[in-house]
Amino acid sequence: MKASERRQAILEALCTRRSDKIENLAFEFNVNESTIRRDILELSLNYPIYTQTGRYGGGVYVANDYFIGKQYLSAEQQSLLEEMISTVSDDRKEILQQIIAKFGKRSRT
Repeated sequence: MKASERRQAILEALCTRRSDKIENLAFEFNVNESTIRRDILELSLNYPIYTQTGRYGGGVYVANDYFIGKQYLSAEQQSLLEEMISTVSDDRKEILQQIIAKFGKRSRT
């Protein structure tokens, strides 16, 4: 398996599981832990993947609101839809809110 294929498989595994341990990923992909660490570092440059240290809570995580293939609204598109909510009828408000919930990015406040 090439590095790019392995990284894609790691990303898919993390998006399914939401988190995992370096040791588990190394075992699963039959590489050493330093290879997985390099893969995670490379993936984290383009995807919302991060590591956390800790005796029991340590591991590799993918952001809660990230899923492979999900299309997101741009900030401008989301802002426009949010502005439009106050100008439409109640049944259309619900539809706009559903669109924002499904395709909008959640604020990290």
